Amino acid sequence: MMLCDAAQVAEGKLFILGAGWSITGPDPAPSAIAIKLEVDWNEAGSPHHWELFLVDADGREVRFDTPEGSQAIEIRGDFTVQRPTGVPEGTPVDLPLAINLGPLPLPPGARYTWRFTVDGETDASWSLGFTNRPAATA
Repeated sequence: MMLCDAAQVAEGKLFILGAGWSITGPDPAPSAIAIKLEVDWNEAGSPHHWELFLVDADGREVRFDTPEGSQAIEIRGDFTVQRPTGVPEGTPVDLPLAINLGPLPLPPGARYTWRFTVDGETDASWSLGFTNRPAATA
């Protein structure tokens, strides 16, 4: 997983622009999360569900008021990979994901973390922390 300015998947590859940052803001700006999954050979052909959600420094979900009420910042999706032909048995199957986000109005001077799960499971390495700079003082 990597924070970046923009990301795209084409021909099974991730194309990443402005990657590797962990400090942003304080003004809202577009961003993206580039993810490369390695799906076990034996999981090919099986459906999977992934979720990505934003939490604050205390581990609470980040929520925003919308016309439909308070909403958490969550992105979800499903995937199924197939075994590529000509690849030795047992080789993990690559799955690139590019998640582009519009500007998020996050309060300045705070720390946030994107957390990723697959089929309800997660790992400590499946998270990306970043800090939103404090607002400039006059």
